[in-house]
Amino acid sequence: MSRKASSDRATLDRLLDTIHIGHFAIVADDAHPVVLPTAVVRDGDRVLAHGSTGSRWLRRLAAGAPACLAVTAFDALVVARSAFESSMRYRSAVLFGQCQAITEPDAKRRALEVITDALIPGRGAEVRASTARELAAVLVLALPIAEWSLKVSEGWPDDPPADPPADVAGPAWAGVLPVVQRYGQPLAAPDLRDGIPLPASVQRLLIS
Repeated sequence: MSRKASSDRATLDRLLDTIHIGHFAIVADDAHPVVLPTAVVRDGDRVLAHGSTGSRWLRRLAAGAPACLAVTAFDALVVARSAFESSMRYRSAVLFGQCQAITEPDAKRRALEVITDALIPGRGAEVRASTARELAAVLVLALPIAEWSLKVSEGWPDDPPADPPADVAGPAWAGVLPVVQRYGQPLAAPDLRDGIPLPASVQRLLIS
């Protein structure tokens, strides 16, 4: 099984453009560690996150507390001829730095639009714009992509070919089981008015 550290920015960008759940780690005021799972979206050379202004952890990030952000893609199970050699294919990145709060109204609105369209491409044009009250209730953070570590695990089972135990010569199956993710049948909200069709943005997700 091949596991390697990578300095390939294009590989990092593909990971951040594919996986939209990240975990921010910070140290709280009383010196205990905290991990905050949240939606994350790459916007050029920064990663955007948002949440309620009522979150004390987000407020700590907004104040510039040192933090790291972890994002991981689970791509496949590597099924070896022994439990010892079985593993996973994955891509994992940790970004280090300090978040910056986006406070200027137009920049904040644009950042929220980027997040919306990254999660559901085209959705921003289908819904109303955020109100001033909604903007005031949301913290939007940007973490520069400056210092980061990227690891990629790929390849095939690495079973011993000759030395005892000679697993390659044994009867057990070996290979790779890819993970396939897709969206299921849309479920309309219970209070959705009759006659409102499935929007184009959702339809595109179902056939992508």
